[in-house]
Amino acid sequence: MPDLHIDEFYKDVARILVSLFGVFPRPVTLYVEDIAGPDEPDEYGVHSNRYQACFATLCWLQDEGYLRYADTIRQEAVDQTVLTGRAFSALLAPAEESLFPQDDSLSRSEAGRRQSYLFQLRHALEESDSAALARLVPTFMTGQMTPQFSR
Repeated sequence: MPDLHIDEFYKDVARILVSLFGVFPRPVTLYVEDIAGPDEPDEYGVHSNRYQACFATLCWLQDEGYLRYADTIRQEAVDQTVLTGRAFSALLAPAEESLFPQDDSLSRSEAGRRQSYLFQLRHALEESDSAALARLVPTFMTGQMTPQFSR
């Protein structure tokens, strides 16, 4: 049985990183609903497992040094969220394994841009390519981000 929760985690990670890159370096409020989709809490105010997993992914990304935020807004959002400098740089780095074959007709700068993790994550999200995300996200995390201690 496939681990669907891990596929959703990869998709959430990619959406979060791509979203924050699009507004970098401006801190924004990132709503869980914008990443995981709409969710109605049950009669006790508890969100679905999917929604809670997305919120946990946001918290985990901060713990692992990919983003910073000032505070959480219940389980609805994270406030004043921004990529860390290391995550920003890592998104611009060439992916270890490219989704695209080498194309000599492209300019050097365009070819380099297409090889970046950012471009490839965007493409995988646009194509809803879970297999590509399952290759890209783990290599991004292990290949580009080395653990550091917080101040």
